[in-house]
Amino acid sequence: MKIKQSIDKVPGGLMVIPLLAGALLNTIDQLHLPFIMDILKSLGVAPTADGHYEFLKIGGFTQALFKDGALTLCALFLFCAGSQMNLRVGGRALKKGVLLTTSKYLAGFAVGMIWGMLSDPVNGFLGLSTMAIIAAMTNGNGGMYAALTGQYGNRSDVGATAVLSLNDGPFFTLMALGMMGANFPLIAFIAVLLPILIGMILGNLDNEIRSFLAAGETLVIPFFAFALGAGMNLGNFFNPEVVGAGLVLALMTVLFSGGAMVLAFKLFREKSFIAPWAEASTAGNAVATPAAIAAAATVAAGSGLMTDAEAEVYQGLVAVASAQISIATISTAFLVPIAVILADKYQKKRGIDGKIEFFDEKPSGKSSGAIEDASI
Repeated sequence: MKIKQSIDKVPGGLMVIPLLAGALLNTIDQLHLPFIMDILKSLGVAPTADGHYEFLKIGGFTQALFKDGALTLCALFLFCAGSQMNLRVGGRALKKGVLLTTSKYLAGFAVGMIWGMLSDPVNGFLGLSTMAIIAAMTNGNGGMYAALTGQYGNRSDVGATAVLSLNDGPFFTLMALGMMGANFPLIAFIAVLLPILIGMILGNLDNEIRSFLAAGETLVIPFFAFALGAGMNLGNFFNPEVVGAGLVLALMTVLFSGGAMVLAFKLFREKSFIAPWAEASTAGNAVATPAAIAAAATVAAGSGLMTDAEAEVYQGLVAVASAQISIATISTAFLVPIAVILADKYQKKRGIDGKIEFFDEKPSGKSSGAIEDASI
């Protein structure tokens, strides 16, 4: 039936399609249709606290995996993703990776902070929260970046992927919210980020472990996406405000984060700007960030450094923010390749081929020229 091929045709499909499937089933479940509840009751399903029967809450392994497993599966994904973060990066690739990661983060942080100051950090213009903005703008689609730089960029552009993998997960969003006044204790950071750290250590100590865990970085995605969706109502995705907010979020990600990365490359005398535009996307796994932030808020509330009411604010944002980020993921998957193609055409008109390594001018003022297929 080629189901996998059909899913792959959708931008971010491995994340978005299971998420929508989970939301669809949960929406049907929450309608509490009499004939469905009668069937469940006849099968011996235990009623929920409010007396209803739901097929996503039948207990056992089924409920543990498809309804309640989002955080556990997300943690497993972060562990596997951490194992793929290669610390052995060449100098030029390291430079580009640091420039891209830092400028993308600063752009997301600045836009999120300004958006929250001008409106409201929880429910600002178009219903966009600061958390959703930072989560979407600071986490780029690594697969798309590698594909685009592989086609239009040079080897050091591709090599920067190893550094860019650091923006996977909720770390940058947690850090930004902390700087903006959210009182996350140190243990909240440790509790959320420890799987990434352990995975990173193991992956860098043993290449066989890295290879073994590589499949988990992709394999786990549809499972935690479905479980996340199983906590949403499909109406979130058809809410005009959510759709509009997601599209605006996508445009801000491409224009502001892409522009900030281009500026950073200009300041550090890089000639080709393929890599900045290739990274100006929202990753599908950013959809999981609101749930991770909510988990950190729960830890903070348990330690007494955040009130239960403050923690509930983050928990209440999960469904809407996840839906907005999903829309941004799909939208940037269309916009970013267009931006890269336009940048490539513009550069070539100026005599700059993105596939060639251009090095800074020597101190004497004479150009060291371009070296094709230079090592990272």
